Amino acid sequence: MSKFNITLINADRAKAMLTEYKEQRNLSIPRLAHPGRYILPDYKLTRRRAAFKIVKHTFLTPHYKSYVAMDSDNGHTLWFHNFGSLTEALFWLETGLKTGDTDSHSNYKEWTAKHTDEIDTFKQDLRQHKKAHPKKKNK
Repeated sequence: MSKFNITLINADRAKAMLTEYKEQRNLSIPRLAHPGRYILPDYKLTRRRAAFKIVKHTFLTPHYKSYVAMDSDNGHTLWFHNFGSLTEALFWLETGLKTGDTDSHSNYKEWTAKHTDEIDTFKQDLRQHKKAHPKKKNK
C-alpha cells in the first residue's frame, strides 16, 4: 500500500461526486459526503458549453492513459484537473502545484526524486486495481 492518502476510484463514483458537487454548488456551506483525494484512471474531463454558450456541462470521457485528479479534502469544494501522467496527478494532489509551478520548498523534479518509491508503489496499486476491476466492454 502506498504512503499517499489518495484513493483510486471508478467512473461511477466520480460521476456521483461531480453530481453531488454540482447540486451543492449554490449552498452557502456545502458538505460533500466523501471528502478526500481521488484519482480516476483512464478518463478525462471534458467541458462543453450548451444552451447558447451559457451553461457549462462537464463530462467524463474514456481516454487511455489519462488521469482525473479530484481533491475535496476540505469537504466543501471539489477541485479537479486532467493529467497525462500519474506522477503529475500525484504531485498536484500532494502539493497543490502544477508541474511548471515552483515554491520555496520544492519543485516537480525534486519532488519526484524524493518520492520515487511511493510513486512506484502507487503505480503497482493502480496495476492491481486494473486487474481486479477490468473495463466493461460495450457491445
